[in-house]
Amino acid sequence: MPLPPAFKENADWKVARPADQAIRGRWWEVFHDPQLDALEAQIEVSNQTLRAQQARFLQARAAIAINRSAQYPLITTAPEITRGEQSGNRPNATVHQTVSDFVLPVDFSYELDVWGRVRQTVAAARAEAQASAADLESVRLSLHAELALDYFELRGLDAERALLDNSVTAFERALELTRNRFTGGIASQADVALAETQLETTRAQAVDIAVRRSALEHAIAGLVGKPPSALQIAPLPLTEPPPDIPAGLPSDLLERRPDIASAERRIGAASAQVGIANAAFFPRLFLTAAAGLESRSLSSWVSGLSTFWAAGPAAAYTLFDAGRRRAVSAQTQAAFDESVAVYQETILRSLRDVEDSLSSLRVLREEADVQASAVAAAERALTLATNRYRGGVVTYLEVIAAQSAALNNQRAALSVLSRRLAASVLLIKALGGGWDAASLQTVKTETR
Repeated sequence: MPLPPAFKENADWKVARPADQAIRGRWWEVFHDPQLDALEAQIEVSNQTLRAQQARFLQARAAIAINRSAQYPLITTAPEITRGEQSGNRPNATVHQTVSDFVLPVDFSYELDVWGRVRQTVAAARAEAQASAADLESVRLSLHAELALDYFELRGLDAERALLDNSVTAFERALELTRNRFTGGIASQADVALAETQLETTRAQAVDIAVRRSALEHAIAGLVGKPPSALQIAPLPLTEPPPDIPAGLPSDLLERRPDIASAERRIGAASAQVGIANAAFFPRLFLTAAAGLESRSLSSWVSGLSTFWAAGPAAAYTLFDAGRRRAVSAQTQAAFDESVAVYQETILRSLRDVEDSLSSLRVLREEADVQASAVAAAERALTLATNRYRGGVVTYLEVIAAQSAALNNQRAALSVLSRRLAASVLLIKALGGGWDAASLQTVKTETR
């Protein structure tokens, strides 16, 4: 799969300095938020989705041992003790005869893996287990990222609630001023009504935030494996911008994205399935043997005359199957081609994910600078409008307009900050978090 030498968005991207910002296994620690760290740690212990995926991985790893057992001989025994009456019309028999039969057989069977069918089966199971291990890391990365996204959105709501509460306090003072001016005959009843409207509207907006915050808190509770009633997250408004995240090179994704590793290992599994299908065109060769003891009486069961044995090679070959093996071979080849296409599509999607996140962060950083200027201008306008109103130059309608503009720009600035943090989380997720494909080698070693 040809890869670009660099990300398009890297041209204006500042590489993180110092090196302690590098993404590691516990990648959420780059945000330096102890509350987030504590919540993320609970996913490994209590998240049921992660537990289910871990169980799927253990099933895939057990499948290796199941298929690998075919590389060794199969030894079975089926002891049998019977007693019955034989027909008197049997050959060489004139009367009914009651006989007993004591049998202790040991059967041996071993398939000679001349065409590699068994080896390919084991290879397919091992590749599937490694793909399952990568799937587990994909689920883990998605869960941690989802928790971080919900957490930063919740903190953004906390910051917005704090802003609205401060605005309510300021609007209460403005209402008191307006009422005093009305009492003194300077302001009109309409000015008082406008101030009351602005105050109550802002209060309603502050109350409405509680609904969205509760939903996010409940979602986080589900991610950490707790009922909603058992989790209470203390309000903590956003204050700091996100850290710089090094994007690295596009080729790094081949090692750091678990979904790419999963798609690549499924190519290996599909390739092994092609080998298994091709081995079906050749005969299966076996070595078989049987030995044991058989006697009509228990007293003579262990005597030398009771022993028996048989040994020899065997072969199994399908002479006619109406094209079934060719169809299976074509099917496995098509499945292999599909896995290659999925692998390449996964790489393209990962490149797009990184570019999208880098672009979002660049644009949002520029927007944050512009929005900060807008907030400063709106606050200056509010100060001027309030002073002009106190001087009797303008009506309270101009103050209301300035208050609304200042509040809207402050909320927009908080929204940009929250979106920047979310884009940082999505960038880390697009880069594969702190995972590395080298960990799949551990899986391979453990499952040999």
